[in-house]
Amino acid sequence: MTVETEQIVRSAEERSSDTEHDEGPSLIELDHIHKTYVMGDVNVHALRGVSLKVSPGEFVAIMGASGSGKSTMMNLIGCLDRPSKGRYVLDGVDVSSLSKDARADIRNRKVGFVFQGFNLLSRTSALENVELPMLYANVSSEDRHRIAREALHAVGLAGREANHPNQLSGGQQQRVAIARSLVNNPVLILADEPTGNLDSRTAVEVMDIFQRLNQESGITIVLVTHEHDIAEYAKRVVIFKDGKISKDYPVSVRRNAAEELKNLPVLVDDEDDEE
Repeated sequence: MTVETEQIVRSAEERSSDTEHDEGPSLIELDHIHKTYVMGDVNVHALRGVSLKVSPGEFVAIMGASGSGKSTMMNLIGCLDRPSKGRYVLDGVDVSSLSKDARADIRNRKVGFVFQGFNLLSRTSALENVELPMLYANVSSEDRHRIAREALHAVGLAGREANHPNQLSGGQQQRVAIARSLVNNPVLILADEPTGNLDSRTAVEVMDIFQRLNQESGITIVLVTHEHDIAEYAKRVVIFKDGKISKDYPVSVRRNAAEELKNLPVLVDDEDDEE
């Protein structure tokens, strides 16, 4: 952890103790966030004054057409970028103007990422892929092995620790990615189109994992998707349009992945008929 990050986190903890009797704080607080990209002589306004609060333990789906600003928003929430203007507070820490190194510290300690393309190292085992974030956190080898095995077990991959990505199905690779997102005990998981490359049953299996992590472990989840049926597994939907939030509403009839899996057939490949 950098000195800058230590000072910021300590200050946030002191503020938190001073307000512990107030109404619960937001985990994510975006206040009039703007993001402008300069492309030659043109300024591209990706976000135009977005304000959003997400409480600890929420499960939020973010939707919107291509170019709506949802991906830019995810990058900002995940501390991969910072706003051009506005204030962003993550778990009590104002990360709006932090340096690149300080954002990396915050990101590694507080945020887990899951991507559509899995982003696994192809020549590395499932166990080693899951251990990767802990290398940056200077966790001992013994603890890395133990925590990674526990994470793989939690997502249903016990016994697959030695398998490489090309020995795993798409759904299993996404489970490895989810396990990897858990090992540093994040307060937030950001999932970018996590079911985009999966068949229908496997997509429900992945959403079951997210729902269990949210309900049983209290992990806050923010998920980007273009599929309305996937958004219905969340508790709340936020829709972006033209760099702004156009709709923000609770899911009235929420889908239950665990119950749906009981009634879904296991997919098997058809065998070609022999001539």
